[in-house]
Amino acid sequence: MVSPVNNQQSLLNIMAQMQQVAAGERVMPADNQIGLAADFKQVVRAVNTEQNIAADLMAAVDAGRSDDVVGAMVASQKADLSFSMLMQIRNKILSGIDDVMRMSL
Repeated sequence: MVSPVNNQQSLLNIMAQMQQVAAGERVMPADNQIGLAADFKQVVRAVNTEQNIAADLMAAVDAGRSDDVVGAMVASQKADLSFSMLMQIRNKILSGIDDVMRMSL
């Protein structure tokens, strides 16, 4: 349970950070916050893992070590869908960056 004292202290910390931003000082992120680059790396690693699993399952079916053709195809489709989603997210981010770069000041 969150006590009012802890909640009030966290609000005061947030207000102090907002004051630093308003004053133009550099604010260091909290330990539990992750940047966009770290999030994107994590997603890329997850997609890579799915691609590797699908490749291993397909290789096992091709070599005759496994009879699970349906499981291999599902894993392959899942990996393909994850990769497509990653490319769409990348395209949206790059489009947003291009829009920001074209803004006039």
